[in-house]
Formats: sequence, C-alpha cells, structure tokens
Amino acid sequence: MKPGYQKYIPFQPQPIRGRTWPDKVITKAPIWCSVDLRDGNQALVDPMNLQEKLEYFHTLIDIGVKEIEIGFPSASETEYEICRELIEGGHIPDDVTIQVLVQAREHLIKKTFEAIQGAKHVIFHFYNSTSTLQRKVVFHTDVEGVKKIAVDAAELIYELSQDAIAAGMDLRYEYSPESFMGTEMDAAVEICQAVVEAIHATPEKKIILNLPTTVENCMPNQFADMLEYFIRKLPSRDCAIISLHPHNDRGTGVATTEMGLLAGAERVEATLFGNGERTGNVDMVTLAMNMYTQGVDPKLDFSDINRIKNMYERCTKMPVGDRQPYVGKLVFTAFSGSHQDAINKGTQYMKSSGTEYWEIPYLPIDPADVGREYEPIIRINSQSGKGGAAYIMDHDFGYELPKAMHPEFGAIVQKESDRVGKEIPAQQIYELFHKEYIEANEPYKLLKHSFQETIDEEGHSHVAFQGTLQHTDTTFTVSGEGNGPIDAFFNAIKGEKISRFTFLDYRSHAITDGSDSQGVAYILLQDQRTGRLYWGVGVSHNINLAPLRAILSAVNRAKRDR
Repeated sequence: MKPGYQKYIPFQPQPIRGRTWPDKVITKAPIWCSVDLRDGNQALVDPMNLQEKLEYFHTLIDIGVKEIEIGFPSASETEYEICRELIEGGHIPDDVTIQVLVQAREHLIKKTFEAIQGAKHVIFHFYNSTSTLQRKVVFHTDVEGVKKIAVDAAELIYELSQDAIAAGMDLRYEYSPESFMGTEMDAAVEICQAVVEAIHATPEKKIILNLPTTVENCMPNQFADMLEYFIRKLPSRDCAIISLHPHNDRGTGVATTEMGLLAGAERVEATLFGNGERTGNVDMVTLAMNMYTQGVDPKLDFSDINRIKNMYERCTKMPVGDRQPYVGKLVFTAFSGSHQDAINKGTQYMKSSGTEYWEIPYLPIDPADVGREYEPIIRINSQSGKGGAAYIMDHDFGYELPKAMHPEFGAIVQKESDRVGKEIPAQQIYELFHKEYIEANEPYKLLKHSFQETIDEEGHSHVAFQGTLQHTDTTFTVSGEGNGPIDAFFNAIKGEKISRFTFLDYRSHAITDGSDSQGVAYILLQDQRTGRLYWGVGVSHNINLAPLRAILSAVNRAKRDR
C-alpha cells in the first residue's frame, strides 16, 4: 500500500493505574436490549415495513428480549405510526419495555412524548454527540457547549415526563453521549454526571448511561480501560446502569463488549447477527452463545436458531454468512481430515464414557442446542481424511466401520473426491461404499446354502456347512465343518482356488431395529501370495448369512484388484 497510513491520528489510550478488569470473568448475563428495529433497520437498503417490523418484534419477544428499541418516532411519520401500532395494537407484553430514541432537540422530544402515550413501560433514550472530532468539525463548540445541549434536553424530558408518570406510565431515562469512544474520559464523566443530576436519578430510580462505541476506533482492551476509568470517576455511579452500544468497525465488537462487561458494564444494546451501519452493531447471538459455552445462562433462547435466521433474512433482505458464529451453514462442519478424526473420536468417547459434559474437539457447543442436530458435522472433500468417511457412514447410515477399515475406505472416498474436484455428499459416499463392498459379488456368488448344528455333551457347538457357489459360468458345491458358521464356511471354500486367503478379523452389528432387523458383517482377509489385506462387507436379515457374504466380498475385491 501507499503510505496513506501516515495521515491517520493514532488513538490515545486512557492512562489508568491498578486496572482490575483483566482478572474478572463473566458469570451472569447482562440486561439485553435489542436495537434491531432502530439501529439495525436504519442500516438496511430497504427498511422494514410495518408487517416485517411486527414479525421481527414478536420474534425478539419469543427469544426473551425484555427491552426493545422500537424506533425513532420523531424522525418520520412511518416511524411514528409503527410506534403507535405496537402500543395500540396490543403487541407489547406486560413484561417487555419499549425504548424510543430521540436527539436532544426540543421539538423532537415533544413529538416523541406524543408517540409513547398509552404505553406501560418505556425507556426514553436521548442523545447528543460529545466526541472531540464532532465538537471540532460538526458543532464548532467546546465541552461546555455539548454539556449544555445534554442538560437542557434532560431538564425538558424530566419536566414533560411528569404527567405520563402520574398517569401510570413506568417511564425510565437513558442518555447516550454519542461517540463516547472518541470523547476525553474526564469530559465524558463531566457531561454524564450533569445529566444524572438534571434528570434527578437516584439509586432507586437509576438512569441508563449508554456508552456507545459509535465508531470503533481502539482495541478492546483500551476500551475496557476507558470504561473502568469512567466508572471510577463518575460521582453518582450508584444512580446509573452502565450500558454498552458497540459497533464493529474494527471487527472486534464482540471482544469490546465482553471486555466492557468485565470493566463494569451491566447492559448491552445489540442486534441479531450484528446488523447495523457500516460493519454492523455487535451480534447479540454471538455474545449470548459465547456465555452459553462457558456455562453461563444467557437468559435468551436460541434453541431454534434456524427459524430466527430465516425470519431475519426474510425481513431484512440481508444474508447470514456461511461462517457466522453459531448459525452459519458451515460453522459446525469439518472438511479437514485431522479435525474429522478428532470429532469422530470425541463422539465415540462421549458414547463410551457416559460423560455429562460436552467434550468433542472442534465443536464448542452441541449443535443440537441450537436446533441443528440434523445438519452434517463432517463433510467430505479432497482435504478430508480417513475418519471423515467412516463418520458419515456411522452418523448418517448406521454402519460402524472397524477402525482398521477406515484408511482403506477413506482412500477410496478421497480418490473419488480428487476425481470430481468438489465436495462429495453423504448419499454419494454411501453409494461408493455399497458399490465397493456390498456389490462386490463377482466372480464368486453364494447361490444356496444350509447349516447343521450339533451340541456335544460339554456344550461345544459343531457346525456343518453345505452350499452351492458360482464362479462366472461354473457352479459347484462345497462343504466344510467348524466350531461355528463362519469357521465352517471358511473351511468349505479352502479347498477351492480361494484357499490362499487367511482369515484375520470379524465384526458385526445391527443397522436396523426390530424383529426384522438387518445386520452387517465386516470380514478382513489377507492374500497369502501378495500379503495385501482386503475388507469385505455383507448385509442380511440372517445373522449367519451376512458374514458369508462379507467373506466373498473380500475375496471378490481381491480378485478384482488383481
């Protein structure tokens, strides 16, 4: 790049001694406030209409959000009418507080009071910009000038609110020093303290001091220092709820919020999936689910995250990215072979250990917790390893391949993936497996067979096998004896041209349930001439027939290989 970076003024960190926030942990959820219908809506190419806003509002209620900023009713007639519909249409539950935003300007404040008439619970949110840059290039004033704007608005709001409170409205106040992040902290303290006094806040009736990172212009740890400094210096700290309103210009909105909570914030204004101006507001879903993964109840319900995503995309006309945390199409998907192997082992560990905790590598949460249990975790492409294909066969189709078989089948799948040059879906993996193993029925076929079992006085089983085999166009009978059906069959075919195979391993399990269950058998043979190993697979409703088919599958694969 050209040296354009030289024209930017570096952020000046707030000096602070004895900071405490780095040693803290988040142990409880903040107060959540959604600003989707205001900050999120004004950032859309096509703002939501009334029906879309109503659907969005009711979804937020279903999630469990108790404070919802519904708009800027003094900004336009459309915003005003939406506010009135929510109130008059009976859309607001008794335990939900609506929030309305207004600039610190007299005529807009009066219009906003008209808009909220009849509401039960309201947060009256007013703001003015206080940053060094805005004072310099927009307002051409000093700290006293912007403080006077804030105090005059606070006094007017307090005066006008008395009639509404007397009529039974639960009315609370919120003040935002817009561009807080770009304001000198001592000036921010001075302005906010003046507002606290002008609004007559008390420990019993606190004001919300909402401290926006309107444009994210410093690292999250520097913001935490600013916030801890601000809270220490604020004389009426006990009269205020400290709230955050982070944007994401540096891509660190989530980190800024989490560190802000460590520094003493109690409330967060956020949007679903981070919709908002420029790079967006902070993502409520990511924040909440991050707490969830640490054993903290976020007090929000994202158990059906796909439904929420579909509503969001329909109402905002904005797509949710494939890599968006917790909700993106691919966030619970592993293509890498080493990742797939670790996930597979983690799945098996949880089955065998009976652990009550979620302990699967590369999956920070159980996808089922957000309603995604039916979506594939492991998907196969040319980067995938031996464990991925085995996981698909187990998870999607119920075939628990022996571990020693994983490399052989994994190589078959990877070869096909290299050939087609793209991801191989689960059904195609199953078809590869079926073709390679179960359809390996030439040149040898078992046409018919019978067993005769006897038990001696000591309880030992003795099995005699008789059957008819076909080799290409030739049919012949074989017979043999052994201590079980597999041993008897293997002894029977030893006298033929397939006698060079040594029996090494056998596994079996059911792949369907019920009295008519189907079983699968896996047989490993070694070709004594070449030393090569061959797996065979047989499927049957007859528990004795599946392994016989598996033996012939291995033999036929060896013949085919030659």
